[in-house]
Amino acid sequence: MTTLTIDPTGPRTGGTSTARRLLGGALRSREIAVAVVLILVIAATTLKNPHFLVGDNGWRDLLLTPSIMLLLAVGQTAVIITRSVDLSVGSVVGLTAYLVGRVFIDHPGTPIIVIFAIGLVFGGLLGLINGVLVSWGKVPALVITLGTMYIYRGAFLSWAGSKRINASDMPDSFLSLGTKQIGSIPVLTIIAVVVLAIVGYYLYTARSGREFYAIGSDPDAAQLYGLRVTRRVLSAFILSGAMAGLAGVAYAARYGTVSSNAGLNLELQAVGAAVIGGVAIFGGSGTVWGAAIGAFLLVTINRALPVLGVQDFWQQFVVGVLIIGAIVLDRVLSLRRDRKLTEARDAV
Repeated sequence: MTTLTIDPTGPRTGGTSTARRLLGGALRSREIAVAVVLILVIAATTLKNPHFLVGDNGWRDLLLTPSIMLLLAVGQTAVIITRSVDLSVGSVVGLTAYLVGRVFIDHPGTPIIVIFAIGLVFGGLLGLINGVLVSWGKVPALVITLGTMYIYRGAFLSWAGSKRINASDMPDSFLSLGTKQIGSIPVLTIIAVVVLAIVGYYLYTARSGREFYAIGSDPDAAQLYGLRVTRRVLSAFILSGAMAGLAGVAYAARYGTVSSNAGLNLELQAVGAAVIGGVAIFGGSGTVWGAAIGAFLLVTINRALPVLGVQDFWQQFVVGVLIIGAIVLDRVLSLRRDRKLTEARDAV
């Protein structure tokens, strides 16, 4: 007779294996890794200077300052996923912020909801120009958006000249958005998080949103499969422009003053935030959630390093290392994934 022996360590081993898989998946998650780095930066800075986080101003600034960058990173993510890039968003922010001020000067009493609609539509139209030139003109996005970056900035400089929009030109009800809180959360942060949730849900669940990833993974295969590549790339640029327009409205409310250098160099920070947050610069992977965490990390590092006594040069150096490291990591993971697929195919 055969005796059945039950090993009491079996269930524990299975549970341990499951726990290890979950832990391994968490450690491989770029979003979680970047979030851990963000927490460590905040903790180290708070230990150095307790006022960095303690008190209403510390907590409010920690949440409020990255809100504009978060909006830009969300739009930039949609474009990068499709294997493109949008370098014009900083100029769009400046143009939209100045437009907001002019609307309030020329048409006093304009409802705030109309201002937000104007920002979204205006930014979306500028993004549409980029999308048409890239998707229909078949010109690399890097070249097109670099050109429109200078064109939009030139139009901004020509329009604004030496003039500037002051806080006195805009109503207090609008400017209060830059300081108002619901509970302990700034209003602009809540707006940015709501937009993040909507775009993230769309990209994750909608069929057209998933097509963004398919196009970025292999544009030629997506075309052969029958996906509307031109339309999706066009949509990505419109979304990026609309997010930049919304960020321009938030910029005007946050700072109250708009001069000709508004939004300068924000495009590079937006790309950096997305890449640091796990959005592959080669397209096809990444999430807006990771880009949002990357935006928080990037802005927090710029605030934290001076508190830690790090000089300006090393601040830029650290950010550069993070961006290069993220790109190298993406490339290594991509090669590793391709190698595993090749081995699996050969085994079959």
